[in-house]
Amino acid sequence: MLGWSLIFFLVAVIAAAMGFGGIAGAATGIAKILFFVFLALLVISVATQLLRSGRPKL
Repeated sequence: MLGWSLIFFLVAVIAAAMGFGGIAGAATGIAKILFFVFLALLVISVATQLLRSGRPKL
């Protein structure tokens, strides 16, 4: 999912450089949404892993 976010970001940058404002804005919005979904899934995954394994032993 992070890969898709990066792809949409690159599309937005290229579209903005060529002057396509609407396409760049849409691609930026999609990239932001995918990035935050990826970030939320990462936090959930880390929290689940910590709860399953318990506290790390020092």
